[in-house]
Amino acid sequence: MGAKRLQQYETVSVLGFGLTGVSCARFLLSQGIRPVLLDTRQKPPGLEQAPELVDYCESHFGPLQLEHLLQSDIVIVSPGIDCRDGVIAMAADAGVEMISDVELFAWFATKPMIGITGSNGKSTVTELCGHILRNAGMQPMLVGNIGTPVLDALLPTAPEHDCYVIELSSFQLELIENLELAAATILNVSSDHLDRYDDERAYARAKQRIYAHASTCVWNRDDEATRPLHAPRNKHLVSFGQSDVTKGFGLTRVGQEFWLTYDNQKMVACNDLPLAGVHNWLNIQAALALVQALGIATVEALSALAGYRALPHRCEYVGDYNGVQWIDDSKATNPGAAIAAIAGFRPATQGQLILIMGGDAKGADLEVLAPVLAEQVDVLITLGRDGDKIAALKAGARPVQSLNEAVAYAAQQASEGSVVLLSPACASLDMFSNYKERGAKFRAAVEEWYASH
Repeated sequence: MGAKRLQQYETVSVLGFGLTGVSCARFLLSQGIRPVLLDTRQKPPGLEQAPELVDYCESHFGPLQLEHLLQSDIVIVSPGIDCRDGVIAMAADAGVEMISDVELFAWFATKPMIGITGSNGKSTVTELCGHILRNAGMQPMLVGNIGTPVLDALLPTAPEHDCYVIELSSFQLELIENLELAAATILNVSSDHLDRYDDERAYARAKQRIYAHASTCVWNRDDEATRPLHAPRNKHLVSFGQSDVTKGFGLTRVGQEFWLTYDNQKMVACNDLPLAGVHNWLNIQAALALVQALGIATVEALSALAGYRALPHRCEYVGDYNGVQWIDDSKATNPGAAIAAIAGFRPATQGQLILIMGGDAKGADLEVLAPVLAEQVDVLITLGRDGDKIAALKAGARPVQSLNEAVAYAAQQASEGSVVLLSPACASLDMFSNYKERGAKFRAAVEEWYASH
């Protein structure tokens, strides 16, 4: 069906020639279609990634021209492109069809798939699902926002697979109409990407699009914004959350120990799970619910969890020095992610919880951090472009100029039983090339401090 539908368009353009744009161009060429390549940058990343593609296609790099969009019958828009841009909006108003690479993928994909979105935890849940499915004997392919463009999964060179686990950002969801999922989840919705959306409601609406053609909708009882809106009665709804319930996944406390429950039945002690913290126990619940839609029973899925390890820079254990635990959560690039990490580690922290925050907040509402910082954080250290704004939220906060200075101050304040958590609540690009570099330099700074003291 996809090939026939695609052939209806005389001129197909790809807007954005980065990782997604390269995959779009490569897939279209495999279908016998030579797309027009467009990018607002004179030297987009695709020129280095796949210079050979430019030789096969018409290309226009530099300031976007309306005429190039108007000559297109359909434009595949990369997720980094804001469709509110004046030229793009005018083309759309003129009737030029705009879709995402995920929508194009939906036209061709024939294997069952599960989709995952949310402000925080997407990559963790995607990896958890992949790990469970592999250990249960399936061959999943993890695609989308996690790093492998979805269209690469349709190429003859793609590895063998029998299902898809798709991580989806709100940007990718904006331009989909026909993505049929065996199961879909919105893990949570918090203030993020407000430089891209008019308000939080527009951001939440983009997330809600994942449920449109999902057979099973998995939602977070602790976050009403994740509840499927206008779900028809034939949809199967599964919830997860911190409370115990008669239907769905939950948590219950027995003495000092938490247990993961399903349909009000204790399944496993949370201390026996491969990830620590309440936020990660919720991620595991979501993964268990999602793989059910592919035929993996909860008992089987819990067994298949064995051997899972946390993603780098996502509440990653750096080390224990003199009884002080150091945690790298550099991937927490928005307030919601940082709040989740704080809530996850506070209950198990016997000493002080020392938090390092700051960077580029991307216009997010930082005020939501204030009550959490006041009630759950003992020492706050801030840095980066918006570090002073965060410092103003807590009396006694310590602004610093560098990550090394932050680590040094944290080490001086810490005592046995303390946890030092890097959970910035901000993007990293004001000081680092990406969150990975920030996390790596945090680890290096910790190791250097203890090596010299």
